[in-house]
Amino acid sequence: MSTFDEREKGFEKKFAMDQDLKFKAEARRNNVLAAWAAEKLGITGDDVAEYKKAVRKADLEEAGDDDVFRKIRADFDAKGVSISDEELRAQMVTSMEKVIADIEAERG
Repeated sequence: MSTFDEREKGFEKKFAMDQDLKFKAEARRNNVLAAWAAEKLGITGDDVAEYKKAVRKADLEEAGDDDVFRKIRADFDAKGVSISDEELRAQMVTSMEKVIADIEAERG
C-alpha cells in the first residue's frame, strides 16, 4: 500500500470519527435543550424523558437545527411561553457548547 493510500484511509477514518462525534454531540445537545425547554413548559417527572424523545425525533426530520428549533418554538407558542427566537437560538448554542466541553473532558 502506498503512502497516499495510507493517508487517504487515515482521512476517511478521521472523517467517520468526526461524523460520529458530531451525531453524538447533537443528540446530547438535544437532550440538554429539551430538558431546558421542558422546565419552561412546566413538564415534570417521567414526561421530561418523553419530551426529550420527541425533540430527538424532531431532529431527524431534516438536516440542520431548524427542525429542532421549530419543534420547541411550536411547543412554546402552544403553551404561551414567552421566549424569543433569539433566546431559543442562544440556548441551542449554549447547550452545544456545554455538550462539547463535556465530551472534551471525557476524552481527557
